[in-house]
Amino acid sequence: MQTNTPPRSTRGSRRTIRLTRRGRIALIMTGAVVAGTAAAVPLLTTDEQTESRPTSLVIPEGWRASQVYAAVDKVLALPAGTTKKSVAEADLDLPNDAEGNPEGYFFPATYPLGENPTPKRLLTAMVDTANRKFTGAPIAAGAQRNALNVYQAVTIASIVQAEATTKEDMGKVARVIFNRLERGMPLQMDSTIDYALDRSTPRTSTEDTRIDSPYNSYQRMGLPPTPIGNPGDEAMHAAINPTPGDWLYFVTVKPGDTRFTADHAEHRSNVAESRRTGQSAPAGAAAK
Repeated sequence: MQTNTPPRSTRGSRRTIRLTRRGRIALIMTGAVVAGTAAAVPLLTTDEQTESRPTSLVIPEGWRASQVYAAVDKVLALPAGTTKKSVAEADLDLPNDAEGNPEGYFFPATYPLGENPTPKRLLTAMVDTANRKFTGAPIAAGAQRNALNVYQAVTIASIVQAEATTKEDMGKVARVIFNRLERGMPLQMDSTIDYALDRSTPRTSTEDTRIDSPYNSYQRMGLPPTPIGNPGDEAMHAAINPTPGDWLYFVTVKPGDTRFTADHAEHRSNVAESRRTGQSAPAGAAAK
């Protein structure tokens, strides 16, 4: 998840700031390597035009593979779609469960471009970083402790990353996922619907919950077939160390106030309050 410390500028460097979902930012720097996050602010660019090519690319937590492809195309000044097409030839070191789909394995981090950057080199660096993070302790051991394989843990972490609005809520969201799986309940996560519809703004309607998709966690049981984004360290930690609790439902009533409960009637009341405070809880929130 993001920190509260804004990125600091570096003397003599130029930067472009791009706002991402929930206030995360991507910085493309020249002359310096800086990573950071910030509260939601308008889209900003420096007045000066970048005169030399960027030296690094920052992939924020939660970005989907499609966003990663677009960012690599942009930073390397390639035609749109070039990086996505390169995946088939990149021979990425993905787990067998992924079946060639790298979603979840483009680990969020700062990646230097080097002297002769190519899509293959950047994507390989991201996947190699994910493998180093995921296959060693404590991730692999934590997944096993929760009766998961690593790919399942990454999938849960990707949902946690998409659903939690604060770092503190991540472990609770993970616990809701585990509790629902253990009870044979559908996950009913709006983030999986958004992924199926390739949508970045959550606004799940009743009609959306009826779409025919393996990512429709209202209609399908269990986890989605792949991760729905690329989780960071904190989401991964939450996925293997869920906060103890009996929660089955949650809804954000107002910024910084997400209510977790095991009681459906209480949840319905929270949803109603969310709508009164202008959060516009999605139609499916009552079933979460």
